Amino acid sequence: MSVTEQQEVEQMDIAVDTKDREAYELARMRHSAAHLMAEAVQELFPDVKFGIGPAIADGFYYDFDLPRSLTPDDLREIERRMEVHRKANEAFERNVVSREEALATFGDNPYKVELIEGFPIGETITTYQQGDFLDLCRGPHVASTGKIGPFQLLSIAGAYWRGDEHRPMLQRIYGTAWPTQDELDAYLNRLEEAQKRDHRKLGRELDLYSVSEEIGPGLILWHPKGAMVRYLVEQFEQQEQIKRGYDLVYTPHIASARIYEISGHLETYHENMYAPMSIEEVDYYLKPMNCPGHIMIYKSQVHSYRDLPVRLAELGTVYRYERSGTLHGMLRVRGFTQDDSHIFCTHDQVVEEVAGVIDLVRHMAEVFGYGFEAYLGTRPDKAIGSEAVWASAIDKLKQAMASRDLAYTIDEGEGAFYGPKIDVKWLDALGRAWTGPTIQVDFNLPERFDVNYIGEDGERHRAAMIHRTLLGSMERFVGGLVEHYAGAFPAWLAPVQAVIIPITDHQKEFASQVRDRLMDKGMRVEVDDSRDRMQAKIRNAQLQKVPYMLVVGKREVEADSVAVRLRSGEDLGAKTVDEFLDLVLPVVETKSLDLLTPREGS
Repeated sequence: MSVTEQQEVEQMDIAVDTKDREAYELARMRHSAAHLMAEAVQELFPDVKFGIGPAIADGFYYDFDLPRSLTPDDLREIERRMEVHRKANEAFERNVVSREEALATFGDNPYKVELIEGFPIGETITTYQQGDFLDLCRGPHVASTGKIGPFQLLSIAGAYWRGDEHRPMLQRIYGTAWPTQDELDAYLNRLEEAQKRDHRKLGRELDLYSVSEEIGPGLILWHPKGAMVRYLVEQFEQQEQIKRGYDLVYTPHIASARIYEISGHLETYHENMYAPMSIEEVDYYLKPMNCPGHIMIYKSQVHSYRDLPVRLAELGTVYRYERSGTLHGMLRVRGFTQDDSHIFCTHDQVVEEVAGVIDLVRHMAEVFGYGFEAYLGTRPDKAIGSEAVWASAIDKLKQAMASRDLAYTIDEGEGAFYGPKIDVKWLDALGRAWTGPTIQVDFNLPERFDVNYIGEDGERHRAAMIHRTLLGSMERFVGGLVEHYAGAFPAWLAPVQAVIIPITDHQKEFASQVRDRLMDKGMRVEVDDSRDRMQAKIRNAQLQKVPYMLVVGKREVEADSVAVRLRSGEDLGAKTVDEFLDLVLPVVETKSLDLLTPREGS
């Protein structure tokens, strides 16, 4: 490497902010691990064509065009070869090449040629080589393969070249690498726990939902137990909104093209919308968002400044196109129900209204047991409205967050096309971030739709508009809850709160009487009157994550009692039915996360 090239790498290092250096070094090491993996794949498949191999959160991947499908045995062989090259401590050698040299070097690889031809004229093109492996790469890398920490290859997946389903399908190998073996082991343990919590696996085992290819991918079928969880979440949220002055509304699932021309969706969002359907020579679209309908409800009458704020809330089902390869259980779907709300207010009311939403977000986080992080999304490349309008809206959001002492991170370019937004990420039991509430200040759609109110001076004034989702989509939120709780919902959310287990047929009648008494108090209860033995019934209830198991035998019938067990296996002994209700009802009513202790302050 020449002195000039060495200085360039050093400058790249210096440019990294000190607080991000640890993450930067980890990403550099993982990028180097991707090259180490590609070197091993090239040994195993000399005719391989390489795509790209970046570092990603918690690991790395590389995309390969290979003569056959990879198997798990291939991963172990690739790992073995990677270890050989790591121990060889091969140097990563950086070289600057001309566009012509790069095309000559990688001319037999259509993927690299496409990348080279896409580089801006005059851009520095570099290659990196370790051992016999040469790759087109911007870098940077660690000094040598010996500097790569402990690693493991994790999985094989299909990936379209450049994410385009019309392009070739490549094979992607995912891996992870860490500075120490202890960190790698801890990460693999977290992965194992995450796999146990996978909502797709638990969704099947707990009979919560399904997806039918006949209905269509990305469209969720809610089974009775999953629907009960959703119903309970929705009822709780709706009651909280009504207490805070929201009015509930409903809007149609389709709307004419005209409304989306005015809103700007057809201009900026059409690639995420489904093709139109023609009705009486008018194009209609499945709605991708609820905003236009709420605007038209607001505009259906004249509002005085005394009426404001007007808070409209809807559990509105919307439809957005997602590529098949990106669909993921309940978390990434094509049709979903959003807890959407739009607040119409004066510009002077914006800060306090946003602050009120922040208060509601904190309440939801406490009830469901989530931590959270906040991000401020600024103007994206595709946006409507002037810079001055955007700056004003961003300032309002900052003031609201400051008033509630809400720490946040700037997320450059991640605002909505019509305005900046606060994104809140839920932090689950494993510390993973989930998409949660969004709060968006919009001064643009009120202009497009001529949204006004009559001021104290009797004149028309432009209203401000706040878009708000609280839990997000019901599909994604419930899927996230399944993983957060590992399927073991707190008692207030459990689709079945208690299972009564008669030891013999002689206790069936008493078990039914107990069920009726509990149901009269609002509990969701089942009787397991199958022919299974008692221990098998208890085991089945535990596998279904039922909070309470009530065993009844001869003694319990005589004492009008039940033998109470928790799904954890803890045996609470015999309690009268009234004692059991006194124990459980406060837990349910306070929405406690504990099966025995009511939530304080509720």
